[in-house]
Amino acid sequence: MLAAGQGNVLASRLIHRAHAEAGWFLYAPTCALVEADRARPGTAEHLAALPGITVLDLDLPAALALARQEAWAAAHARHAAQPTPERPDGAIVATTFPKRWQGEPVRVLDLGDRPAPRVRSLPAPSR
Repeated sequence: MLAAGQGNVLASRLIHRAHAEAGWFLYAPTCALVEADRARPGTAEHLAALPGITVLDLDLPAALALARQEAWAAAHARHAAQPTPERPDGAIVATTFPKRWQGEPVRVLDLGDRPAPRVRSLPAPSR
């Protein structure tokens, strides 16, 4: 989530696709939104307002899955990635830290560390 706010090109493309293309969905687990907002205030409100992003509530099954974990954001993301009747294939965790998910029962999309290219201004011509 922080990657999107920091100009990660792949994160931006995912957000655009979820908004513009049928069949593309982006889920934002509530606990992950909270953690992202603590690291960068305003992130949760911004992401929750974007079209195409579905905020996943902390319902009872999610709360029970989180109760056994220390890191609630990761636990909520792991829970959200599991198959459900609405998502029979589960979901993919998009992350800039794929090693964090090694050994976890989730599929991962490595967003890498690809910030958007910065436009550099050229010096003004001398007269």
